[in-house]
Amino acid sequence: MDKRDYYEVLGVARNADKDQIKKAFRRLAQQYHPDVNKAPEAEIRFKEMNEAYQVLSDDQKRAAYDRYGHAGVQGAGAGYGDMSGFGDLGSIFEELFGNFGRANAAQSRRQPRRGADLRADIRISFEEAAFGVDRELEIPRMETCDRCHGAGAEPPTQPVVCHTCNGAGEVKRRQQSPLFGAVITSATCSACGGTGEVIPSPCSKCAGRKTLRVTRKLNVKIPAGVDEGTRIRLVGEGEAGQMGGPAGNLYVVVAVEPHPVFVRNQSDLLIELPINVAQAALGATVQIPTLEGGQEELEVPPGTQSGAQFRKRGLGVPHLQRNGRGDMLVTARVVVPTKLNAEQKELFRQLAKSFGDSATVEPPKGFFDRLFGSD
Repeated sequence: MDKRDYYEVLGVARNADKDQIKKAFRRLAQQYHPDVNKAPEAEIRFKEMNEAYQVLSDDQKRAAYDRYGHAGVQGAGAGYGDMSGFGDLGSIFEELFGNFGRANAAQSRRQPRRGADLRADIRISFEEAAFGVDRELEIPRMETCDRCHGAGAEPPTQPVVCHTCNGAGEVKRRQQSPLFGAVITSATCSACGGTGEVIPSPCSKCAGRKTLRVTRKLNVKIPAGVDEGTRIRLVGEGEAGQMGGPAGNLYVVVAVEPHPVFVRNQSDLLIELPINVAQAALGATVQIPTLEGGQEELEVPPGTQSGAQFRKRGLGVPHLQRNGRGDMLVTARVVVPTKLNAEQKELFRQLAKSFGDSATVEPPKGFFDRLFGSD
C-alpha cells in the first residue's frame, strides 16, 4: 500500500515552517492519540502522523523527502512506540489525562469516610449457645480524640486553611510542552497531605492525629439459638470515621464448645440411648437427659431394634430470632452384654433353648401381602 504524502497527513502546505508543522501535529495528536481516541483506526492514523512529523520536523530529513519523496527517507520514520525526536509523548498525555484521577483522589481525602469494621471472636458453651448469654468483651479500637474532638488542634485553637494550596488539597503546576504548549498538571499538596488544612498547634493528646487507640469494655448479648459461626453485628462499635464520617461496625463471631451427650442439627438435638436386650425385647420406660439438665421419660416399645428413632417434640434448641424450639431425636442402641454372671448365663441358656437352634427371622411382607393381607 502506497504511503500518503507527509504534508497531506499533517494537513499543512509544503512551504509550512516548523512552528506550523508542530501545531498541526499537536492538534491531530490530541484528536487521534490512542489514549484519547479508542476507535480502531486511531492507532494507525497516529503512527502515520508520528512518522510524518519526525521527517518534516527535521531539516535534513525534510530536505531529502522534498527531493526524493519517501525513497529519500526510507527507514527514517518511526512507529507509534518510537517517540524519539519530540519528547516523551506518552508521559505528556499521562499528565494531561491522569490529572483527573489525582484530583478525584485529593477530593476524596477531604470527604467524610466511614471507619473500618472490626471482628471479635467469642467462645461459649453448648448450653449458652442454646439459651443465650451476656458477655463482656474488651475491644481495642481507634476513637475520635476526646480532647480536640477530631479537629487535631490543641483547644481552643483550630486548623487553618493551607496557604500552599489555599484549601484545595492539590497544587497545580504550569509546564511548557514543545508539542502541546502550556500544560497544567496537579499533584497532592505536600504541605497538608491533600486535606486542605494545616494544624499550627497539634493536640497534646493525639499529636494532631485526630484519633486515639483505646480499649473499651462492651456488653454483648448473645441471643438464644446461635450456632457455630454465627455473626452478631454491633452497629457503630468499630473504628472511628475520618473527616466526620460514621464509625464502622463490630462483628462478634461465635464459636461453640461441643457437648458430651448431645449433637446439634440446626434446631434439633440428637442423642443416642443405650438399652439392654431385655428392654429392647420387652419394652421399658427409661429416663433421658434434657438440655436444661433435667430428666424426661421415654417409652421404649417391645421389640425395639437397634437404630430405632424416637422424637420428643419441643426438647431441642430454641429457634434463633423466632418463637418455638426444635425437637430431640433419640436413637436406640441395643447393647449386647459381654460379661454375664452364672445366673444370667443360665437364664440366657433357657431363653436360647426356648428359641431353638436358630433364631426365628420373620420374612418381610411383599407389596401384595401388605395390600390384601396373607393367610
